[in-house]
Amino acid sequence: MAFYQAPPELGNQYETDPVLVSFLTRKLPADLMAAVAPELRELGALAGGDLYRQLLAEHKDEPKLVPWDAWGHRVDRIELTPLWQRASRIAAEKGLVGAGYERGKYGEHARIVQFASVYVLDPSTAVYSCPLAMTDGAAKTLLASKNQALIDRAVPRLTSRDPDRAWTSGQWMTERTGGSDVAISETVARRDGDSFRLFGTKWFTSATTSNMALTLARPEGNPDGGKGLALFYLELRDEAGRMNGIQVNRLKDKLGTRMVPTAELTLDGTLAVPVMGTTDGIRNITPMLSITRTWNAVAACSGMRRAVALARDYARRRVAFGAPLADKPLHVDTMASMQAESQGAFLLSFRAVELLGREEAGTITEGEAALLRLLTPIAKLTTGKQGVAVASEALESFGGAGYVEDTGLPRLLRDAQVLPIWEGTTNVLSLDVLRALGRAGTPDPLAPIEAEVRACTADAERVGCTQAARAATEAVAHAKSWLGRAFSASPRAVEAGARRFALTLGRALEVALLVDEAARSTTAGPLAAAAARRMVAHGVDLVRDEELGSDAETLARG
Repeated sequence: MAFYQAPPELGNQYETDPVLVSFLTRKLPADLMAAVAPELRELGALAGGDLYRQLLAEHKDEPKLVPWDAWGHRVDRIELTPLWQRASRIAAEKGLVGAGYERGKYGEHARIVQFASVYVLDPSTAVYSCPLAMTDGAAKTLLASKNQALIDRAVPRLTSRDPDRAWTSGQWMTERTGGSDVAISETVARRDGDSFRLFGTKWFTSATTSNMALTLARPEGNPDGGKGLALFYLELRDEAGRMNGIQVNRLKDKLGTRMVPTAELTLDGTLAVPVMGTTDGIRNITPMLSITRTWNAVAACSGMRRAVALARDYARRRVAFGAPLADKPLHVDTMASMQAESQGAFLLSFRAVELLGREEAGTITEGEAALLRLLTPIAKLTTGKQGVAVASEALESFGGAGYVEDTGLPRLLRDAQVLPIWEGTTNVLSLDVLRALGRAGTPDPLAPIEAEVRACTADAERVGCTQAARAATEAVAHAKSWLGRAFSASPRAVEAGARRFALTLGRALEVALLVDEAARSTTAGPLAAAAARRMVAHGVDLVRDEELGSDAETLARG
């Protein structure tokens, strides 16, 4: 009889995740946990069952641009895949954005409840988290703007649980001049009564089927640079369904996120209104970036969880050299490393989520607020790099099947690769961490991270994590010492080491949070302790004391 290898299967993606269940049990009041668990269990069954099977069946489907109708009218209609259409309704009904704003129902835990659902469901939606992240960011930005007319117009729709009423939003920053340095935007805003007309090209707009968008443009007469930009609100179509001075030039042919309708647009008289005056657009967009970067981090750890779940199930099924892979010591060691990185990423991301919820509920302390300002960019950049590494290792664990598109596995890596790029590359976020430290206005700007590591590792000895606690503490101390010396040496030295500095802080925080979980969790404690020790073995302190600037320039020139 011929041999056929059984493909991996997924069970309930909530019930089979002890890391998530332990965290929620610890962080949510008992009555709230009892209330949200059934819905998470339902989402877990959907994510590991019917929705996942649909994802596999439609893995080659992509959105299609229909620029003209049958009679020659320009319509620029983008047809979404069936999976995305379904995900849109599920996302609204389950409050994947809305729950974060239901503080009357969930209090300071609203963001934990929201992102727990996102974490469970996202890997089976082909990155529907993209428009949801921008929608969440738009709601946050509009609320922060105090522009009551726009709040009344858009926020109830952006946060609605009614699929027929819910809106999604775009975030149009990237132009031909680039996405990181938005201060050199070429889009012009010309006044038209109380509104403006926008003219320019947006080179990369994700999820271009949204109802509205926030974008940057320079009002005529404003100076160059970031201060001369303004943040604008626009709606893509009028009441009759006609495009608002927007032409879709093409859909982007991307490495991954293939179901995300990413487009290149021309704005030719697009009607828009300022959100917060006609200057300081970059500063005014900051609330959106804090939200979308949090989504990016959660998506990264969610993708890692999915990669590990598939690889673990396959290891039980795949027999090689007379035994299942799950019985092979080297394969077990590899799987352990993937699990450890995934757990660390989860705790770092959800620590940021927890503090975001407290900030919005007004229950955050001054020290926690200072920590959150640093944690958001650190979590995004750290988990983004981990997500790619874990996805790559997962594909390798499947051998040749991991390289074959029909298995659906290559998508894990292709979709993960966008995570270190979207919402700020690793280098850009590393420099943001330095700027956040510089804006702290205190003689010891790393004190919030030092305090967090110290608090998390207080019970390390009791749970057998003394070495892990020492590694996290010493890594932060080394990073702090290096920063002081580098600032004294030269700005170039600081910038050259910024990535290693930021990743050291991220990995140290992950290890410390794992130690804390080991000490506090009654169910996943041993798992967290093992993950902390494993992460230390992978390396925590990436800071280098020696001067590497000249070597870097020599190597970069080739």
